[in-house]
Amino acid sequence: MRTLFDRLRSRTAALAHDLLMVPVAWFAAYWLRFNLGTIPPEFLQGALAALPWVMLVQGCVYWLLGLYRGVWRFASLPDLVRITNAALAGTSLVMVTLFVFNRSPLIPRSVPVLFFGLQIVLLAGPRLFYRWLKDHRLNLRAGQRVLIVGADRAGEMLARDMLRDPLRAYFPAGFVDDKLRRQGSEVHGVPILGASADLPRLVKERDIDLILLAVPPAGAREMQRLVGLCEQAGKPFRTMPQLGNLMTGQVSISQLRPVSIEDLLGRDPITLDWEGIQAGLAGRQILVTGAGGSIGSELVRQIAAANPNHLILVDNGEFNLYQIELELRENHPGLSFSRYLLDVSDTAAIAALFQAERPQVVFHAAAYKHVPMLEDQLRAAVRNNVIGTSVVAQAACTWDCERFVLISTDKAVHPANVMGATKRAAEALCQAMNGKRRARGSGTRFITVRFGNVLGSAGSVVPLFARQIARGGPVTVTHPEIERFFMTIPEACQLIMQAAVIGDGGEVFVLDMGEPVKIGYLAEQMIRLSGREPGREIQIQYVGLRPGEKLYEELFYASEDLIATAHPKIRVAQGADASFADAAGGGGDWLADLRQACDDQTPEQLRALLRRLIPDWRDASAADSGLALGVPLVAATAPAAVTRASAEH
Repeated sequence: MRTLFDRLRSRTAALAHDLLMVPVAWFAAYWLRFNLGTIPPEFLQGALAALPWVMLVQGCVYWLLGLYRGVWRFASLPDLVRITNAALAGTSLVMVTLFVFNRSPLIPRSVPVLFFGLQIVLLAGPRLFYRWLKDHRLNLRAGQRVLIVGADRAGEMLARDMLRDPLRAYFPAGFVDDKLRRQGSEVHGVPILGASADLPRLVKERDIDLILLAVPPAGAREMQRLVGLCEQAGKPFRTMPQLGNLMTGQVSISQLRPVSIEDLLGRDPITLDWEGIQAGLAGRQILVTGAGGSIGSELVRQIAAANPNHLILVDNGEFNLYQIELELRENHPGLSFSRYLLDVSDTAAIAALFQAERPQVVFHAAAYKHVPMLEDQLRAAVRNNVIGTSVVAQAACTWDCERFVLISTDKAVHPANVMGATKRAAEALCQAMNGKRRARGSGTRFITVRFGNVLGSAGSVVPLFARQIARGGPVTVTHPEIERFFMTIPEACQLIMQAAVIGDGGEVFVLDMGEPVKIGYLAEQMIRLSGREPGREIQIQYVGLRPGEKLYEELFYASEDLIATAHPKIRVAQGADASFADAAGGGGDWLADLRQACDDQTPEQLRALLRRLIPDWRDASAADSGLALGVPLVAATAPAAVTRASAEH
């Protein structure tokens, strides 16, 4: 009731204002007609006699044409259009009415035109003035002076939001924009002061407190340049999400956030065939192993949005599985899903799961992946990464799944560590099983997706560096020249889903990782983003390569050719070394031998078996014990041709 009363009161006040403006416009039209002088008595008498009809007609037209639908606080172009239409219609009806009654003998021909124009001024002017007052109301509290980088759509919305804020916590002191045609102009009365290169100078001249980066389309290189300029200026800076990531498409000051390392290492937005992904995943029973891990949990989130019939979560970590279950219940209350706390190498448990759930698509993300830790945990790595993969893959074959997607890693190429060797074995195992499928002419399609590091994954350097910076340093980097490929977790998972639906079976898909990034540069940028200076406020210590670590990673073998696919960021590695794939397809005794070695707790026998299966494994332990079988130890640098090719792709 209170809301209705307030609305009626507001509309009544607006109508009263407009009716008051009608006689003002009516007599002002006569006054202008007679050159701002005295209106002749007979014309004044005629104007007074016609006024009641004029007010009645104009009031009815104003109401019927919706002048009181808009709110004065947000008066804009649509309100001006409505006022113009109402003034034109009302003036026309007034003239017709007066002509019918008395032939309008005392209305000069210029009066209707002047009356029409004055109505627009007198009705629109107060509305726009009221909005201007609200947007620019005086406030004695001085807000932070803000310099906005980018005078495009996002910058305009930010400036408007600041000007409307009744608390005036921020004051837009100016823009910088690299488009020359914009410089020297204004946006909402806020001047565009120059180009982004002028930012350090303008910050000092204009006494700026905060810099806002309103450039959502900016790539990594452009963001790095802008952040460097902000650091030169020595003032805090914030950025905003991509416009495409905003649910409403609107930008406000509350959505600004600190620049993250993902912004500096960010990549161009990817375009997916969502129709194809939906067609491949919607309405299906989908199993995700390792569903509580970094990649697995993001896969679950993305797949949940693709409308599967039922989602099956498998993980051997109780807390991780609980977290992703809780998230699904909160964000997808209507989704059908089940979860299993089990080890993927448990044959009986996996067989029972497949028999009960009958998954049609399997995303196998379960893996141990911490490189230095696995160097002395060979048995655990083999059980989980190799035997676990074989158990799930064999169950997929037995229960005739449509697709089995293995999540692999760049460390499987010329493996220099246990983690890479076990993932290479898993890759070749899937290729061998797909070969058997083709020989039969039907069965599960086995697809492998290989990519590098993901930002923010469990055990990655980003959270480690963040903790070290929070403690005040030092930040530990293994080697000045070490570098890695990076992509964000959501991007990796989206491309995994895309590869899953375009694969025919047997492919090793390689994701486009862009340019490799030096870990030392990553550490420096994270320190700068924390507001401190590397080398002065927080030290970087180089501690040497850890066990099993390479300076450079490779995404494919030199003998492999990268073939383009329908998606520009996905390639197929063809011509891979098939020696292990052939061995794996030859009988399967090697799996039984690996199982037996794991059960017998005989690490040397297990290591020897794995070396025979992966002849290019650069086993540091074997080299130390004289069992390297002629394979060189971890190279100080990657082969030049392979490194260049990896960077190009």
